Amino acid sequence: MSLTGKHILSSDLFSRDALEQLFELADVLTPVARGRQVTRVLEGAVMASLFFEASTRTRLSCESAFLRLGGGVTSTTGAEVMSIAKGESLADTSRVVSGYCDLIVMRHPETSAVHEFAAATNVPVINGGNGAGEHPTQALLDMFNLHQEFARTGRIMDGRRLALVGDLRHGRTVHSLMKLVSRYEDLTIVCVAPQSLGMPAELLEFVERRGHRIELSDDPETGLKDADLVYSTRLQTERFADRPVPYSDAFRIDKALVSRVCRADAVIMHPLPRDGRPGSNDLATDLNDDPRLAIFRQTDAGIPMRMALFASVLGVADAVRGSLSPATWYRPDYTGPEDAPFYRNVAS
Repeated sequence: MSLTGKHILSSDLFSRDALEQLFELADVLTPVARGRQVTRVLEGAVMASLFFEASTRTRLSCESAFLRLGGGVTSTTGAEVMSIAKGESLADTSRVVSGYCDLIVMRHPETSAVHEFAAATNVPVINGGNGAGEHPTQALLDMFNLHQEFARTGRIMDGRRLALVGDLRHGRTVHSLMKLVSRYEDLTIVCVAPQSLGMPAELLEFVERRGHRIELSDDPETGLKDADLVYSTRLQTERFADRPVPYSDAFRIDKALVSRVCRADAVIMHPLPRDGRPGSNDLATDLNDDPRLAIFRQTDAGIPMRMALFASVLGVADAVRGSLSPATWYRPDYTGPEDAPFYRNVAS
């Protein structure tokens, strides 16, 4: 399936074959993402980065990925600095911005906005997060990283037990991830959340129709047991700030809980940001030295994965391999002191 010229609004778009082609290209582009090789396959192309909602990783990762491919970036952040604050419609903004660039990455707090925006534009639109809807590029990098983590321990995706923990109702990353993992075979997906924060029913039904098993739990102590993956998410308070939600200390995923119930080869992921403040009941920082914690390997996967996606959408994927040349600038060690020894060896 060719992605050339397509909008990337939902994870629905990707078949298993399409995913594996993107993973293969992301592997090729990893040395470029790490500053060891150079490519100019998108020289002259311009990406517009439009973020109507706060972002650190997605915005900087997308912009860095496009720049690493040789393209240029023009950006703006916050609805208050855009002409929408003067009453301009999303459709007008979309049509105008499409005249300035070759591709648009957009984040918006309203679920339907990215679809309205894409319908009015002349260039491909990449969904960088639409309210509590989806986040397809995050799910792509999560899957790329997960394949790497499983391969390191001799596992494949098929037949795994995956535990998704936290605010599953409002967490757009897990919504997109559910659609991508459903492309594989014979999975058990354990959704661990308070009832009021459970995974939307339509996503549970979607995954079950594809032949996978769903288990529901409100207790991380039992839900995380024997899982190959623990994917933790933070409480999305910005989506329901006016409603109190029961969210007990049991949802704090810390070293004590992980040591007590998780497999020795479990992969622990989080889309970030994690809330490290006292009482946040998120993924705890005392796991930073646990080699099972993959959150920084996960963020590292973002640039090569998004590079692969941009190259595919703009039709230059086949030109990447022949375009690579060594970088000539100084590059320090890629990894840090808390990175797992196996990752320091691979990434060095």
